[in-house]
Amino acid sequence: DYELCEEWGHLYPVPREDLINLHREHLLHLLEMGDMEKALQLLQRIGDPGICLAISEQSLDQHPSLAASHFLADYLTGHFYANLTTARRNEIQALYMGSKVLLTLPELSRVNYFHLSCRPLLMLEQLLMNMKVDWVAVAVQTLHQLLAGQEIGFTVEDIDNLLSKYAEKALNFPFALKEKRS
Repeated sequence: DYELCEEWGHLYPVPREDLINLHREHLLHLLEMGDMEKALQLLQRIGDPGICLAISEQSLDQHPSLAASHFLADYLTGHFYANLTTARRNEIQALYMGSKVLLTLPELSRVNYFHLSCRPLLMLEQLLMNMKVDWVAVAVQTLHQLLAGQEIGFTVEDIDNLLSKYAEKALNFPFALKEKRS
């Protein structure tokens, strides 16, 4: 049905907003079906970069699945980096990194941290508080790789400070050791 509507759009004038809505719904449908290749082809078929940007941003704002969010954040930063405001760019890059970290977690646990996908530092802190040390190690390694040469509102030093803070808390003992009496 989406493809038929797209063909009609080529034959008859369709208002810009309706065209954006049609392509957005088609894109979200393809992404939810897991067909990233067809989604990319759809975006490449759209001739107007302004419409393509609007469709991608609106689709991302719909908070789709993890894989769809990751795809859209990657596409937006790869194709429209210069067209985005600094705040929006940082938000999308943080979402990209957060979704990348989520993809490193065991599949059944991802749902517990999905709401933190646009805040990778907070996700890291939540993993530390939940004592998921093995997961934190993989997440930190992933973030270190992604942050190389990037400016998105937090740095490698922020991650190191967070780890230091929790390492210090892990060494605090809330009780005094009692001496043995002979």
